[in-house]
Amino acid sequence: MKGLQSENGTIKTFSRVPKSFGKVVGGFNSLSSSELETYGFYDIVTPATTASQELGSIAWDSSNSVFTYPVENKTFSESLAEMKTEKVTELKSIYGHELSKTDWIVLRDQELGNTSDSAVTSARATLRGACATKETAINGKTTKAQVADYTLPNLN
Repeated sequence: MKGLQSENGTIKTFSRVPKSFGKVVGGFNSLSSSELETYGFYDIVTPATTASQELGSIAWDSSNSVFTYPVENKTFSESLAEMKTEKVTELKSIYGHELSKTDWIVLRDQELGNTSDSAVTSARATLRGACATKETAINGKTTKAQVADYTLPNLN
């Protein structure tokens, strides 16, 4: 992506360099990066963010000669406790879905008076233990950013 700052200071972004610009009727998009810079077209750098961050308004970074977005910390309306509760609920949903895959085995064995296969019960115990460990980790977070940035497992 390229950006161009107008005389009034606004920055226009281009997903592709235009074929024509100014006095260049055609082939403008074939110019080298250094040639494009003579017309004010510079690269746009988009920094990576975490869940607790967001990008601000695009601006000129004179020290690196690029347009970029400042990374800003998000403001959360929920309390820390509410964020933890929501994250733990999502966590339990993930593990609950995984446990539900073997629920029928346990229910069938209970109805028939059989003992469930030890591999199944062991796997279920492992899942419950992992969930409890992650829940403890979430509840141990002390800032909203830490809770927002905590990555839940993908068990699918």
